[in-house]
Amino acid sequence: MVSRAVFAVPGDLRTVTGGYVYERSLLEALRGLGIDVAHVPLGASFPEPSPAHVAEAATALAAVDDDVPLILDGFLVGAMPTTALAAVSAPMVGIVHHPLAHEEGLDAQRRGHLFRTERDNLRLLRAVLVPSPHTARMLISEYDVPAERITVVRPGTVRPGTVRPEPALPRPLSASAVGPDPSAPPLVLAVGIQHPRKGHDVLLRALAQLTDVPWRAIIAGTPHDPDHVARLHELTGQLGLVHRVRLAGAVSSAERDELYRQADVFALATRYEGYGLVFDEALAHGLPIVSCRTGAVPDTVPPDAGLLAPPDDPDAFAAALRALLVDPELRARLAASAARAGAGLPTWRDAARVTARVLDAVL
Repeated sequence: MVSRAVFAVPGDLRTVTGGYVYERSLLEALRGLGIDVAHVPLGASFPEPSPAHVAEAATALAAVDDDVPLILDGFLVGAMPTTALAAVSAPMVGIVHHPLAHEEGLDAQRRGHLFRTERDNLRLLRAVLVPSPHTARMLISEYDVPAERITVVRPGTVRPGTVRPEPALPRPLSASAVGPDPSAPPLVLAVGIQHPRKGHDVLLRALAQLTDVPWRAIIAGTPHDPDHVARLHELTGQLGLVHRVRLAGAVSSAERDELYRQADVFALATRYEGYGLVFDEALAHGLPIVSCRTGAVPDTVPPDAGLLAPPDDPDAFAAALRALLVDPELRARLAASAARAGAGLPTWRDAARVTARVLDAVL
């Protein structure tokens, strides 16, 4: 097995988003296999890097020995100038959660630039790691990456009750929000950063159609940008949901686990997912899922464990939620299927073993 590797990640590896959780967990699991993995932190301006951060990254990557595999975070694969990556002598392995050109809110010029940069950079890599078959298909069909250079490394799942390292976080969620309350109505839980792509606005509009049904809801996730967070709070008030919906913001891993344990339904009205770690977390906790038929979600959520609506469709999402809220037997049946699927999910050690085989191969 390969004995050394370098993992280059821009920004703070403790950031609580799916991509950072994936890479931090994979790095720790690779070290757990006995591989000496050096973490190279780079400037936080990626995926819109400043000239200084590009120069810093170029110097750091070029300094890696040519007999040591170099793992590149997706922001580097998608936004690093191709000329800088071409100067790297180490065998490069890229991680692509989803192509940057598929992000929400890009103008045509920016989208085209990101597409061309990522396509050209992918040609320089010895191997590419992706979290889902969906992302693999996209890289093959849109970016001309040979299928034999792509390996699906499904994220590992931390089993409920497992103690895990805790990144620094803002204020904790109050205990009253997660304490047991058998008399309370069903809890609808959404976990995802407060970003337009996660569709929390769609969830709120769907919940507004269900005020005749007992439920309460918590949306937990790190604020992404102040304007969007403000819009979500404003929408909650406009829809008359302030007494039934809590926008919890960032929560610790332990608090998130407690929310999963208290929840009755997991609901994420996402507009797109390259994978979606939170779906595996929901399955591991035996939660029925309501989400959207987009990106990697159909590959991730078993058909007997959840209901999928079209993206950006509050009416269809409300109908799916209503079906679970008013029918305890359906909810229990989907929950049992979710628990079975969750019990079979890979661990991060499994993901590290697959990655280690790729690192061996590139040498």
